[in-house]
Amino acid sequence: MTTDTNNLPRLAADPSGRGLGLDLPAGRLLQETYQGLWGHPLMWLADARVVPGQWSAQRAVRRAAGLMPVLVDVGGPLGDPEGWDLMCGNLSDPEQLGDEEMLEILWEEIQEERPEGKAAPFDTPWPGLAGAVPPGADPDAQAAELADALSGSDSWLMEPRLALVPSVLNADIPAAIGWTGSLSHVDDPGIISAVLRSWGERFGTRLVALTSDRIVLSVAAPPTTVEHAAAVAVEHVALCPDGLARSRHGSLEDYAAHEILGRRTWVHHWD
Repeated sequence: MTTDTNNLPRLAADPSGRGLGLDLPAGRLLQETYQGLWGHPLMWLADARVVPGQWSAQRAVRRAAGLMPVLVDVGGPLGDPEGWDLMCGNLSDPEQLGDEEMLEILWEEIQEERPEGKAAPFDTPWPGLAGAVPPGADPDAQAAELADALSGSDSWLMEPRLALVPSVLNADIPAAIGWTGSLSHVDDPGIISAVLRSWGERFGTRLVALTSDRIVLSVAAPPTTVEHAAAVAVEHVALCPDGLARSRHGSLEDYAAHEILGRRTWVHHWD
């Protein structure tokens, strides 16, 4: 959920954030949406490319200020998030949504819309949520490790920058900014956040990076068996069917084996 007190406006008069105990590099506040200028800033975005270590620096102070870090890739054709058509009105509250109910609805929609002659894996009823994996690595430490990897010179992100979003939970970042990268399949970022909350609880995921149409998650406790990975794959496809369609793995089982089983990073890319 977003914080009760949005501390981003304080950065307008205090760009370094020292009044909040922060020491920020140069950056700016963003509040432009598809609906026009929003009533309050949605995120703080650094002016320069992120460097390794910035994600985890001052983590305790940021959390106390109600600000969650996320890497934002501004190198795509749409530029920074002010060009992403963020939508903040009439969103569902992730806290009020049932994760299984949402995924089941999305799965059934895929079944209804699948191309003629396209059966598996969409010809089976919704199987229910996959079971949780026992806690493994520390989720926040795993997120910091991935953030550092994505901040390096060999990152596949084009121009990643550090952003701070007013949110109590990492999973609620899409809902907090009205992210619309999933609009081709999921038109409510509150649903994305509800699913990310569930994955965070069951698999120790954290949202580490956003582009205009992708989310990048760290995974502290990924499935360790083929059967469990296949069950999780159904959830992946329900949320982002484009991932299976664009992957080089033709079947759900192959997707599970190569993209989920033991993998510490999950990437979802919508068309």
